[in-house]
Amino acid sequence: MSRPGTDLAHLLLSGFRSLTDQVAAELTERGYEEIRPVHGIALHALLAGADNVSELGRRMSVTKQAAAKTVAALQARHYVASKPDPADKRRARLYVTDHGRAMLCEGEAIFDKLRQGWAERVGEKRLAELEDILRQLVDVDSARMELPWGLPSTLDPQRGSHEVSSASAGDPGSSEVAGSSG
Repeated sequence: MSRPGTDLAHLLLSGFRSLTDQVAAELTERGYEEIRPVHGIALHALLAGADNVSELGRRMSVTKQAAAKTVAALQARHYVASKPDPADKRRARLYVTDHGRAMLCEGEAIFDKLRQGWAERVGEKRLAELEDILRQLVDVDSARMELPWGLPSTLDPQRGSHEVSSASAGDPGSSEVAGSSG
């Protein structure tokens, strides 16, 4: 007997919520204020090159107003800051602060720990198979979703090496992606 499609959607959403809720709770215990999955998504979009509220809204598929509200929350918690654009002083460029990057790195480590817990429950092979199947079913290239908290693999190619590049140390915009236009 075939299962309803809503069961699959519910299971996928429940798995996502289970992981992200646990990460948020542990980050809060570690002193990071009021973290929500949308914050991780926004930080990733900023790291990937969104350097203003309009672009952030486009990348997150939300209104400019919703993006502005998220940025305000991130700025209040010191995860994001802005600085004048050197090419246009009327424009402010957003960037992820060192504090924001540290939170992302800790979040990634927590996700790794939670994944290990799932692997211990169902077996590494079965979990890896599930991940492979999901990659086949989800068009990851066009999904336009940023993973909450963990650094995107394009920014941290050596998983587990949670360090900000030394080239950016001390620069107030140090968490900007090198070579990005934004």
